[in-house]
Amino acid sequence: MFGPTVLLTLATLAGLAAGFAREWLLVADWGSGARSDAFLVAMFLPEAVRMAMASGLLGAAALPLYQQRDGEQRRSWLLGQTSNIGLLGIALAVLLLLAAPLLTRLIGPGLAPASQQQAAATLRLLAWSLPGICLQSLWSVPLQAEARFVRAGLGSLLYNLPAVLVLLLRGHDVRESELAAAFVGGSVLMSAWLLPGLWHRGWRPWRLRIDGTASAELYRRLLPLLASSGASQGLALLERMCGSLLGEGAVTVINLARKLVNLPLIALMSLNQVLLSLLGGSSELARRLDLLRRGLAMSTLLTLPAAVVLIGAAPTLVALLLPASLTHGPLPGLLAWFAGVIVFGSWNAMLARYGYAAGDTRTPTRCELAGSALNALALLTLPRWLSLPGIALAALAGVLLTGALLVRAFRLFGGVRLPQQWLGSALLLLGSALVLYPLGRNPWLQGGLALLAGLLVFAALALWLRPWRSTHDAAQ
Repeated sequence: MFGPTVLLTLATLAGLAAGFAREWLLVADWGSGARSDAFLVAMFLPEAVRMAMASGLLGAAALPLYQQRDGEQRRSWLLGQTSNIGLLGIALAVLLLLAAPLLTRLIGPGLAPASQQQAAATLRLLAWSLPGICLQSLWSVPLQAEARFVRAGLGSLLYNLPAVLVLLLRGHDVRESELAAAFVGGSVLMSAWLLPGLWHRGWRPWRLRIDGTASAELYRRLLPLLASSGASQGLALLERMCGSLLGEGAVTVINLARKLVNLPLIALMSLNQVLLSLLGGSSELARRLDLLRRGLAMSTLLTLPAAVVLIGAAPTLVALLLPASLTHGPLPGLLAWFAGVIVFGSWNAMLARYGYAAGDTRTPTRCELAGSALNALALLTLPRWLSLPGIALAALAGVLLTGALLVRAFRLFGGVRLPQQWLGSALLLLGSALVLYPLGRNPWLQGGLALLAGLLVFAALALWLRPWRSTHDAAQ
């Protein structure tokens, strides 16, 4: 598990760098104001689909179905689903194209009328990135089944690269239509990158084949996951809506905080894909439980030290990584609040994949919907009283409830060490907030101490959890 995760993480880091460069250049060229808010409102739905696919939405449903087959059955299934998913991507693009004005008013109700019109025009162009995004996710499934993760992991880099080049070359003069066209080009590039493998497996563009039975089976697996992902993206939508009502530039601040706090999640997304592949290939319950324990331990090892550093050095990180205009605003505090969410949310992803691998997509969905409902209720109240930090606290409440329900549903309280990890993580994150975050007036001291604290936490967790050790193999 550790080796493939590291390789996929390294491959994805290039995409992470390109994505962060995209956000930085956008704010540097357009500022944190109405124009950037409008573009981010237009980007919300295409980006939501891309992130859902990158996190394994389609793969979680398709990979077990693909692994159940062999030889010619796999080839036939893949060719049939290529036509199916390609047509689905086109249908989604047409839907966004027709509903763009309504959708942008829904996502950004606080935008000025001129900004809403610009966002709608941009969304009409961005909609055509969806077919490529959907096909790239499907075409990654055979590679994941063969434990070849790196080629598919370069998708994020290829998607972001054209937009970064356009922003670098055009600078302040770049138009929204040019930038949107660059994202569409990136979606074509990321899917075309996998075409040689598909061609080798027998695909030809003039052969359209749809297997109704196999497609129905895929959609039955996919629907619960879509409900869960839809709830997650609905919460992100509520965040954008709340942000647009909190004043000009708030949407941009929320987006940047999410981007920064998602940096440690690159490795976690890689781990999720590797874990799902390993779980799906194991039919023995004891073996799957051992893989889950190791996945949870590695998740803690990846996210908790990173969250300690993010909280402790939030003001310093914003000052070093982002334009100077954002240093003294609400972004550092919002970043610190969001950092706690990634630790508890990372365990939920592991637990959900434990159910997916056994063909149970409904139980994780019910638990996640309950947590999403609490998050939504909190979003309707907390931002009114606490402004932007209320958005992060609402997210934290939702992931805590989801985690507790997942552990209970799978009867894992005695099988994994999550209660101890919950308590230890909460204490470490609180200590980082109380001791390190107030040192923001001295960035070098704050950054150095936060990094040292993160390294010490990483070393202590490695000695305690030892995620590379298989208790199942040792028992045999």
